Amino acid sequence: MITKYADILKRIDLINPVQYARTRNFIDGSVSMLSPFISRGVISTKQVFQNLKEKEYHFNEIEKFVQELAWRDYWQLIWQLKDINKDIKNIQTDVNENGISKCITDAKTGINVLDSSIKELYKTGYMHNHLRMYIAFLATNIAKFRWNDPANWMYFYLLDGDLASNSLSWQWVCGANSNKKYIANQDNINKYTKVIQKNTFLDTSYDVISEMSQPAIFSEISKEIRETNFPESDQLILNDNKDICVYNYYNLDPVWRNDIDAHRILLIEPSIFKKYPISDNSMNFMLELSKNIKDIKVFVGEFQDIPKKSNNIFFKEHPLNFNYKGIEDNRDWLCSVKGDFPSFFKFWNNVKKEIKF
Repeated sequence: MITKYADILKRIDLINPVQYARTRNFIDGSVSMLSPFISRGVISTKQVFQNLKEKEYHFNEIEKFVQELAWRDYWQLIWQLKDINKDIKNIQTDVNENGISKCITDAKTGINVLDSSIKELYKTGYMHNHLRMYIAFLATNIAKFRWNDPANWMYFYLLDGDLASNSLSWQWVCGANSNKKYIANQDNINKYTKVIQKNTFLDTSYDVISEMSQPAIFSEISKEIRETNFPESDQLILNDNKDICVYNYYNLDPVWRNDIDAHRILLIEPSIFKKYPISDNSMNFMLELSKNIKDIKVFVGEFQDIPKKSNNIFFKEHPLNFNYKGIEDNRDWLCSVKGDFPSFFKFWNNVKKEIKF
């Protein structure tokens, strides 16, 4: 995965929104691969949209791609208002267990392409969005587990791990954030992954799958331990009363407030990463991205432990920054539409009115 800011900007220029709209649901489709950089706050949904707007597209040609950018903002806005660790709309039904099935964490579900995708997730931190839906469907609607732990398992490994989009997408699949549960069969999986597999427990009709009891293969609960391994802190010398800019897992924007002479600190709070652990791949990805920020120093500790002899402390708004004190900057949203919308498409209709050209 690239980490240099110049290369990330080049990747924005490579977006093909027309091909994306046609092929995005296929695992070999034309996807942007920008999600890890948006999730880490290196670039914003607004920045990507502005880049597309400057090109010679009609709005209807880029609408599907922009709609996906809007989904990201929508999930984030929900997180600002609600506890995304709880069922948002409905109580998840037909649940037997807490935890996650061992055959999923062992990549031994018997659905070959999904097992391969889990192994790829462990290796690279990447999984195509459609494959994420299939895995979430297996873990909740087939294996009958509560969505929370399987969602946290996936978040742990994803380089683009975003608690809002991850948790709320899992809730959408299991019916806790939607009007019905998401279901797929083997034919559907074969179609979008371009494989041919037959005679699996999913090689049947949707009606049968919707009434299916937990297959025995999913009954054993995983004992996998997921913990964050922390880097060493850099030495902080903050005795000159300069301002401080605080960065974190969700804000690694290399151009944020780069017009001021300030100490720049990547804050890694153990309290956050013990509650929401991330893999070594994800930690290393954050550290590599932070190198785009000149003279940044790593500080493993809580916000209140930062030596504060400065004039001002700046940070960007985020729900996980609830304990920060100082001057809060807004994030760069796709548009100005805010509020508690009952559905994405009610939100999108308002967004579209503002941004359509």
